[in-house]
Amino acid sequence: MRVLRTDELPDELPLGDDDLVLHGENLDALIRLPGGSFDVIYIDPPFNTGRSQRRRTVATAPHEDGDRVGFGGRRYRTELLAALAFEDRFGDYLAFLEPRLKQARRLLAEHGTLYFHIDYREAHYCKLLLDELFGRDCFLNEIIWAYDYGGKPRNRWPAKHDTILVYVRAPGAHHFDAEAVDREPYMAPGLVTPEKAARGKRPTDVWWHTIVPTNGAEKTGYPTQKPEGIVRRMVAASSRPGGWCLDFFAGSGTLGAVAGELGRRYVLIDERADAIEVMRRRLGSTTQTS
Repeated sequence: MRVLRTDELPDELPLGDDDLVLHGENLDALIRLPGGSFDVIYIDPPFNTGRSQRRRTVATAPHEDGDRVGFGGRRYRTELLAALAFEDRFGDYLAFLEPRLKQARRLLAEHGTLYFHIDYREAHYCKLLLDELFGRDCFLNEIIWAYDYGGKPRNRWPAKHDTILVYVRAPGAHHFDAEAVDREPYMAPGLVTPEKAARGKRPTDVWWHTIVPTNGAEKTGYPTQKPEGIVRRMVAASSRPGGWCLDFFAGSGTLGAVAGELGRRYVLIDERADAIEVMRRRLGSTTQTS
């Protein structure tokens, strides 16, 4: 595994023999990676991008080649923003995501798949953006990750799920190996044959999975760490042995840990120094550091 700074990367960064952890602004790195290289891109972007102090509208968000991006000049998007009266911070969030998602589409292989992990409160707005960038015909699934932890308010139904939006690069060309995914127990094993009950069932688009246990072996202490179990399903189903996987909001490096275990290659990007340090410690046990 090599750790490189994004501000020191060459204009083109070919994928070589080493897994990569890139420290710095993710868009700077994405534009340097070779197109069509990744089987799987998994991202879990934070809602608070840290850029709300930069007063921008969607119509004037910067892009790497200088073209206008966001919703300016595109009637559908502009009308959507005006009708729903999004706050500036939300507009900033979509503008922040758009050039990065454009790069994600460029970087996916023809058989590749994007898994976009988002808070339930933003999922429907982000889906409109993904529909526009990828095409509605490239929408594959909406996965619901359901868990049960934290507080339970008494004035509404407790919110205990995240949304994972799944898009493919080319409709019908995507790789999906249903048999590579670990099976799970039937909820009513008495209703199926003993053979089926023993084998278990393939997961559906609703995943019941606990958070990272406080005293679990995979716990790193990183605040937004996601469990390896849910990321493993994505990597196992949608990538091939030896294929490349990408996470450009890498955090604690869960995608890298899973990819290493499954015999896949990875590129992880994060701008936080504490995230890079967590990944160094976590991935050093499963990958060789050069």
